[in-house]
Amino acid sequence: MTDEINLPAHEREQLEGEYGQVWDTKELQEDFRVLGFMAPFVVVENKKTHQTGSLIFQHDPRFYFCLRYD
Repeated sequence: MTDEINLPAHEREQLEGEYGQVWDTKELQEDFRVLGFMAPFVVVENKKTHQTGSLIFQHDPRFYFCLRYD
């Protein structure tokens, strides 16, 4: 799955078209607290709602997308 996501890497606009909202690293840190990761997944807690969820990320350029709450 990691290879599928990273080869070829997608631009932000492509990811937004397929998955909706996309975060770069700075935006992710503003909205979420990272609880753990295992490529290509990251487990997060929303800082405002305290909901726990997960995102997928690609390596370069680093974007986080496909947010799913538990």
